[in-house]
Amino acid sequence: METVRFSVNGVAQAVIAAPKTPLLDVLREQLQLKGTRFGCGAGECGACQVLLDGRAVPACDTPLWAVAGHEVTTVEGLGWPGLREAFVAEQAAQCGYCTSGMLIGAAALLKRQPRPSEAEVRQALDGHLCRCGAHNRIVRAVLRAAAAAP
Repeated sequence: METVRFSVNGVAQAVIAAPKTPLLDVLREQLQLKGTRFGCGAGECGACQVLLDGRAVPACDTPLWAVAGHEVTTVEGLGWPGLREAFVAEQAAQCGYCTSGMLIGAAALLKRQPRPSEAEVRQALDGHLCRCGAHNRIVRAVLRAAAAAP
């Protein structure tokens, strides 16, 4: 066990855990941030995505040692203006299981490309699995948020 220091949603953290512990486990179990979901456990579905220094990464496949000294943003700390409201307006969160990962992926895209095309949104969210089939509504929500951003 080691103490790993990093920041989560702007708050400094010192977590005692094995360095190979998945970030997802630390977020959900030690820090009680339940918005990040477990999906496949292999970093393939997008449900567990968080921002690591502004870049979307799968928390299930990111060992704790890799975040030492870095900033992690979970869906609870996501402050992208209008993104959540656009998801509600477009009814883009049917069952909600993939939603936190989709929001993180969308925020990462909008940070890189504030005015993406529909094709760019689809490409950015291609690795996110949605079991409900809400992909078209999710794409519309991301485009709505981009259009409403200052």
